[in-house]
Order: sequence, then C-alpha cells, then structure tokens
Amino acid sequence: MQKNKKALVLLNMGGARNKAELKMFLTNMFNDKNIITVKNPLIRKMIAFFITTTRLDSAWKNYEKIGNESPINKLTEKLVFKCNEKIEDFTTYQVMRYTPPFANEVINQIIKDGMTEIVMLPLYPQFSTTTTKSSVEDFIEHLPYTFGKNVRYIETFYKNDKFNECMINEIILKTSNASEYNLIFSAHGLPQKIVDAGDPYEQQMIEHVEILSKKLEEKNINFKSINLAYQSKVGPLKWLDPSLDEMLKNFEGQKVIIYPIAFIVDNSETDFELDIEYREIAHEIGIKDYQVCKCVNDSDEFIEVIKDVISLDLK
Repeated sequence: MQKNKKALVLLNMGGARNKAELKMFLTNMFNDKNIITVKNPLIRKMIAFFITTTRLDSAWKNYEKIGNESPINKLTEKLVFKCNEKIEDFTTYQVMRYTPPFANEVINQIIKDGMTEIVMLPLYPQFSTTTTKSSVEDFIEHLPYTFGKNVRYIETFYKNDKFNECMINEIILKTSNASEYNLIFSAHGLPQKIVDAGDPYEQQMIEHVEILSKKLEEKNINFKSINLAYQSKVGPLKWLDPSLDEMLKNFEGQKVIIYPIAFIVDNSETDFELDIEYREIAHEIGIKDYQVCKCVNDSDEFIEVIKDVISLDLK
C-alpha cells in the first residue's frame, strides 16, 4: 500500500553477487570520472579495462573467502525493507553506483509509483567527491527535469548525535574492558592528490574521530589509545596516511579494536579486508587480540538515525 508521494533514496557503491558483477563493478568504478580523474573519457575507459582485466581473478579469490558475494546487497535490502516498515511519509528505495539496482531503473520505478518528491541519503557519513558526489551526480543525470526543485540530498551526517551514539554502541559491544584495547577508526583511503584538489574527506574524518573520542570520554569509556588510519590503498600514488597496516605495527603484543568509520553497511572491504586480510597482518605482527566491529547495517537504532537525519533536513 502506497503511503505517500515522497521517495527516500539510499545511495551506495554496490557490490558483486557473482564474478560477472565483480567485472561490472570494477569496470564501472574505474570508469567513474570522480575516481579516475583523467578528463579524456577514452583514456579513462582504457585505464578501466586494463585495471579490471589485471585485477578480476585475484579480486574474485577474495570474494570466494566471503561466500562468493558482497554482503552489501542483502543487508541493504533488509535496510530498505525496515525503512518502509518504520519510516512514515516516505517510500524507500536503494540505488547502487556500480552494480544493480542502477539509478535509471529505480527512477523509472519512482515515476511509476507516482512519487513527486525525492530525498537522497548517500550512505557515506562523510562527504567525498569519490563517493557522495559521484553517487548524487549519477542519480541526477538520470532524473527527468519534471521533478524540478523537489529533489535534495543529505550531504553528510557524521555530526548527527543519534548516529554517533549508534556507532559507539557498536563499539561497546566488542569489549567490556576498553582500557585494555587500542581503538582504530579505519576509513577507506584516498589518493593524496584528490584531497589536495579540495576534497573535504580527510578533514571531516579527523573531525568525526574527535567527536566520537569526546563522546567516549563523556561516557567514561577510556581506550588505551584512539587512532585514525586508512585502508584499501592500491597503485603507486601517494595515499592518505597513516595506512592501517602501518598503524597496526604500533601495537605488537597489544589488543586492538577496529571500527569501519567510513561505512554504513558491511561490504567486501569490511568482511574481507578488515576481518580477514588485516587480521592476518595483525597476527603476523603479534597483536594479542584483534576485533572488528560490524557496521550499523539495518539495526533498529540506525533506522531512528535515518528518521532524525531526514527530519532535520526537512526543517
């Protein structure tokens, strides 16, 4: 039963359900002008083809270790279902950037459903040209002009109080004795040149860690140390420092908790990179205990965050 004429569209990167979709994901991602910033589209297409061809088989081996698919799809479907159950005045949809469901097909459904107003919520707490901007631009490019000014998006929500409470509750679930652990907020890395060109991601990430650190202190949850590091570096370019693998070297013989601060929904970068790949690195370093927090995913608490974020936007 249709509740209203307002659409809430959750935007995210997507993830592969099989090897063919992994090829699609890599091709689309590396052909994204916000990721590969080469201006010539033909050269960008050639770069995307080269990277996809050389990486596909090794990337698929990683997917085989997490059940042959990214968890992002099923988790996002659950999130959309819960939003439609619990958020009044909106019908919720999902759009992925690099794998289905794509913007054009979802927009067709939105029009078919008679929606007249759209609020986009990119599931990236902090803004980056490589995530938020890319997803919003792609959606708007496929949107008919008939929606006019009845379209808006949430740029960031990392300062939202309910969201940060939600994150802290996930961290608390991992330990009953914070003072024994070093907490590392792990964020997806970016090439330094993208930040140097004006991308606010690094600064917002630093601010977010400061906000969360203060909240933990107010709750008298005192970790041995609180740190920010960046994961997922690829290629020869300089990326944001410190990298997670370098950060882990500081904690030989100690206990570590990792929180994926840049992600809302678990995906291959949390389930494979953080929980398998970096766990192996931690073991080699001699870290005594290595814990990885889950993302907020489709938790009831995060549904309340979404309600709060979109209600504040409407004021």
